[in-house]
Amino acid sequence: MDTISAALPMLLKGLQVTLYIFVIAIILGFIIGLIMALMRLAPIKILNWIAKIYVDAIRGTPFIVQLFFIYFGINSLQVISLNNTTAGIITVAINAGAYFAEIIRAGIQSIDKGQTEAARSIGFTSGQTMRFIILPQAFRRMLPTITNQSIISLKDTSLLSIIGIADLTQQGQIQAAATFEAFKIWLTVGVIYFIIIYLLSILANFVERRIQLR
Repeated sequence: MDTISAALPMLLKGLQVTLYIFVIAIILGFIIGLIMALMRLAPIKILNWIAKIYVDAIRGTPFIVQLFFIYFGINSLQVISLNNTTAGIITVAINAGAYFAEIIRAGIQSIDKGQTEAARSIGFTSGQTMRFIILPQAFRRMLPTITNQSIISLKDTSLLSIIGIADLTQQGQIQAAATFEAFKIWLTVGVIYFIIIYLLSILANFVERRIQLR
């Protein structure tokens, strides 16, 4: 217990970094996903193709390759300089955005087309119909899948330690090497991840119930 007590402050500091990256990346990822989903559904073919190429490219390559490409590849061009935290946020956001795009697209397409026609018949524009009629209903159906993808993205942040980000996993490595108590340290890291993911699931279930009651 002394080992865990001594390591816990640094592990919690790493957790703060993990959550900081996760929250920002998920918000950006959802925005990217929404834009790409709308592009996939747009009547303009060039927008369809751009979104499709993005989604297929991201979903068809490993997360770690995307991370290396953004951090090492883009920085090697010497056109732009990304620090490791920024590169990590961008990678998680872009990766999550591709999956969110398909989730949102499926959610929108699951709404009966009659509702679109009814909205247009009372004078709603396409944008108003999507904003006030389609998206609110689609979001209710998408929420469980969005939660699952968010949990996957939270787990993916553990790979960011490879580029030197002092997140929970990186702090776990440091503490395990310093204390020679790898079993206790990694067990503690695993428990912390489990608690955060469990709390995220509870929050998502609470939000889902509140939305269903409206």
